[in-house]
Formats: sequence, C-alpha cells, structure tokens
Amino acid sequence: MATEIRVPTLGESVTEATIGRWFKKVGEAVAVDEPVVELETDKVTIEVPSPVAGVIEAVAAKDGDTVGVGALLGMIAAAGAGAAPAPAKTEAPKAAPAAPAASAPAPAKTAAVGSNGPAVSKLAAESGVDTSAVAGTGKDGRVTKGDLLGAIAGGATAPAPAAPVAVRAPVPADDAAREERVRMTKLRQTIARRLKDAQNTAAMLTTFNEVDMGAVMALRGQYKDLFEKKHGVKLGFMSFFTKAVIQALKEIPAVNAEIDGTDLIYKNYYNIGIAVGTDKGLVVPVLRDADQLSLAGIEKTIAGLGKRARDGQLKIDEMQGGTFTITNGGIYGSLMSTPILNAPQSGILGMHKIQERPMVVGGKIEIRPMMYLALSYDHRIVDGKEAVTFLVRVKENLEDPQRMVLDL
Repeated sequence: MATEIRVPTLGESVTEATIGRWFKKVGEAVAVDEPVVELETDKVTIEVPSPVAGVIEAVAAKDGDTVGVGALLGMIAAAGAGAAPAPAKTEAPKAAPAAPAASAPAPAKTAAVGSNGPAVSKLAAESGVDTSAVAGTGKDGRVTKGDLLGAIAGGATAPAPAAPVAVRAPVPADDAAREERVRMTKLRQTIARRLKDAQNTAAMLTTFNEVDMGAVMALRGQYKDLFEKKHGVKLGFMSFFTKAVIQALKEIPAVNAEIDGTDLIYKNYYNIGIAVGTDKGLVVPVLRDADQLSLAGIEKTIAGLGKRARDGQLKIDEMQGGTFTITNGGIYGSLMSTPILNAPQSGILGMHKIQERPMVVGGKIEIRPMMYLALSYDHRIVDGKEAVTFLVRVKENLEDPQRMVLDL
C-alpha cells in the first residue's frame, strides 16, 4: 500500500512553496521521519519528513516546481510491499506538468466560482470584482448576487495588475554562452520585494555617528573567559548593542513604533530582530522581550537562532513580531552602509567594522578602536531630532557600559 507525501501547512499567510531539492530518488529506501524533500517558502526552508518507512515509489513534483499547501509531492511504497517499480514506470509522474499538483488544494474554490449563476457572472464582469476573492454564502460555497453586491458596496475591486517585470536587454551570443541562469528562490524573491517595498513606502533617511568601542572591548576582554565558563556561551558585541538599543528605544519610543493607516502604534515591548546572513539569503530572527533578557540570555538566544537560521531550521513565528532590527555588516568588513528598513518597523541600526583611527581625546591624539553606526529610520514617524538623539544614546551607552548596568 502506497502512502502519499503532501505539502504540510506552511504557517500563517504562507500558501505555496517551491521544491528546493529531493533528498531521495525513486526506488531509494526511506525511514520514518527521515527528510525526503526540501521546500522553500518566502520565509523559511522546510524539510518534509517521510510519514512511513518504505521506498520512494513516485515523484509528482520536481525541483523548482511551485506547489500549494496540501499538494501531492510523491508516493512511498510501504516497507515489505515489494520491489520498487521499474524506472520506466516512474517517469510518468515526472513527465506530467507540476501545475495540477500545485493546484490540488484549491478545487473547491474553483468549483464554487465556476458554479456561480449567470446573474452573478454578469454582475462580476460589469463591476470588475473577482468572485474568487468574495466569501460565498450559497450552497457549497457559491457566491450569491447578495454576496457580490455586498462586496461591491464594501469597495471591492478587481485585483491590481502585477508590477511590470524588468526584462534584460539583449546580450551578445558570446557573452550569453558564458552566463548561467538560476531561478531565484522564494526567499530571495521575498527579500527583493520587501526591500523595494520599504524604499517605495517609507520616507527613509539615514543618520550616522561613531562610537569608541574601547570600553566595551576592555570589559569584554576582562570577563569573557569567566563569562563563557559560567554561562556556556561567548560574550560578543551583539548583547551590548542590544542592551544599548533597548535603553535608547525606551527614551525615544517613536523609533519603536509603526504606522497603521492614519494611526501610530507605539509598542511598549522590545522584540529585537537580528539580521543573520545564510547561504540562501538574509533572514531576521527575533529576540522576543529582549528587555527581559540578561547579557547571557541575549547571547544564548542569538547563538541558537543563528544556528537554526544557517541550518534552515527557523520557524516562521521566530521571524515575526519584531519592533526594531540590528544588522552587523562589520563581520564582513563593511566600514559604512545605509541599511534598508525591515518594514513595517521604523528603525534599523547598522553596525560596522571596528577600525583603529586617530582621535582627539582630552586635547591629545590617541589611536582608538572606532566603529561607525548608521540608523536608517522612517521620517514619517521619526523626526530628525529624535533619530539623532537615539543614535547618541546608543553611543553613550556603549562608550560607558556601566550606564546600562545602572539603567541610566
């Protein structure tokens, strides 16, 4: 008896995924709960485990195909059910287009739309309303004329046309032969869309400052061995920056707010997103209630989230609900940058490389370990004075870490 492998529920607001790769080929044995296929969504990468022990009998969706929640991915013949089918038989599912599998979970909706009466169809055509977006109250979910009139009265319209896709200019044949075309992953597509949306929506501006990291480096150097021995985690710079940011957010709440229509939402909690680079793109796991965490708690949480991010094991809820983001380009050698907002947040702090530079201290030139800081902010919410004050507070907290200990 064969068992189906289907696309699992992917999380809130996630309705489809792309086949990243199959870990098993047709005819190969698989154990219970062993990952058989990797799915890429616009938020995370998910491994689908085998529901039973057996042999991969057929594959219904190949690498790169887009599939919906509940779509058939493949079949597993139960262990002991006999030899795997001959390769010639297994090619049939592969030859079939993946589109039917991707649309598997949506037949009820399509049927409901297709079975709407002629009066509803005519009214939908005249009004430009997409009946598939209207909740039907008729039998079997059919959209009634009353449902459609209510949608029209509520301001429903036809879906907006998709933004035009940029098309490459022609390239010489010699150059084209040396190029490699690779399909963007769902994650990369989402990163591109969200970053561009942030630029198009927010009145984004960046202000800069620099911080003398000497005090933090001295404190870290003095206690890092004892800290690691007691807490089992290394003392890094990110915990100091997280604490410094939270102190500044408490003083300048606009940087921790967001716009909702014509309202401002001030958040009296501090969920700090930490940007993590992976081989598949940038993800931003969130330290929830970071103000309640100690330095050790912050370091442990960041280490755990970072490892899961690089292993593709982050859960969707671990990347939601952030109120402010910190990104550290310094680990890659960046000296200065202008980070893009992580919408709908109104602020993001960019850390950079620590570099020794000559500075005037007490009227004398000294070589100090300096770091440029960049705060990108939404000028619709945050005034210039608030942005500059926020960044100055972060600088003060880092140059005098005792302020954070004493909550000053």
